[in-house]
Amino acid sequence: MIEDPDIAIIGAGAAGIGAARRLAGSGLSVVVLEALPRLGGRSWTSQAAGVPVDLGCGWLHSADRNPWTQIAEQSGFKVDRGDAAWGNQFRDLGFPASERAAAWGAFAEWSERLAATPPASDRAADALDPASRWTAYLQALSGFISGDELERISARDYAAYDAASTNVNWRVVAGYGTLIAASLPPDVSVHLSTPLKAISLDGRRVALDTPAGTVRARAAIITASTNVLAGDTIALPPALDPWRDAAMRLPLGNNEKLFLEIVGGSPFAPESHLLGDPFDAATGTYYIRPFGYPVIECFLGGAGARAAAADGRDTAFARAIDQLARLFGSQVRTCLRPLIASDWAGTASIGGAYSHALPGQAAARTALARPYDGRLFFAGEATHTTDFSTAHGALESGTRAAAEALAALALGT
Repeated sequence: MIEDPDIAIIGAGAAGIGAARRLAGSGLSVVVLEALPRLGGRSWTSQAAGVPVDLGCGWLHSADRNPWTQIAEQSGFKVDRGDAAWGNQFRDLGFPASERAAAWGAFAEWSERLAATPPASDRAADALDPASRWTAYLQALSGFISGDELERISARDYAAYDAASTNVNWRVVAGYGTLIAASLPPDVSVHLSTPLKAISLDGRRVALDTPAGTVRARAAIITASTNVLAGDTIALPPALDPWRDAAMRLPLGNNEKLFLEIVGGSPFAPESHLLGDPFDAATGTYYIRPFGYPVIECFLGGAGARAAAADGRDTAFARAIDQLARLFGSQVRTCLRPLIASDWAGTASIGGAYSHALPGQAAARTALARPYDGRLFFAGEATHTTDFSTAHGALESGTRAAAEALAALALGT
């Protein structure tokens, strides 16, 4: 049986860990309940081919103001400040410089239209140039950035993120997931493989039903993903219907990663990059030999990630190898082996990648972040109005929710 705490935190991802860090030293008892058998949530560094690979978030976005950067350095984690290779196309294979300039120009023009003259519909797709030959390219970028097609993306929501981003991207050499998992305060009680089944209000306590028993806390901080809150994984009381409705307006997009191991001699250069096919909205984007490691990271978004989830891991790996073989030549098939893959869509306690607001629904982020009755507090990247879809947005939301809980409990004593 888990002891009844002052504050229970649901979820040990970046938001839950952020909340736990804020509550450390408060004098209140804190318990963290996590459905997965590990810490980190959507941040997960795994060892594969003898090196750390991030199956979830991998880049310190807006790194020059990202609080995880400071946490990493204070904790002794090395931060690599090298430039990302994303804008490059190794040897111009399949996407020459003139074409890249035209494609990037189309993206810049679309982004400017969203910011300067957003469509009345708030649909990001309605800012596309119907005469442009780069629509598939922009849809692919939308898949990588937001996990969904532009028809389902709020222009206002996207523009808020874009305006706040500093476009500085760094990496944690040991892995972003390693950093986040290591950042839970050591004196916080955490229970892994302990999914939340139901929330009910029991007098002035919050009753949290788990397979290990019912935990009755004075307050709870809920960091579950929007797909979980909107679904039937957790039974919620009718009073939380507005929060469930807000979560439905902020669905998780689809993003998955595949890692290929490089064996033997190959043409793959360290710290290089390729977009598979700029005219295919479901294309993979390939980061080759990060830190010189013998791996290739294939990142899939939107249609590409949904296809990987629907067709299975083997088919997804085969497609990635086919795409690389078309660019490098068929001989590379002999030096590429499927290594490890994510399955965020199939992870029941998460159900996807990161949130985006549906057209007209950007205000749902603020609605989801509202506390309920001085006892329930909501955090997670989806509750951040500008840094959603990031681990630092999740961290900041957890810090905010913990501060709200502390203030509420102080008033209630």
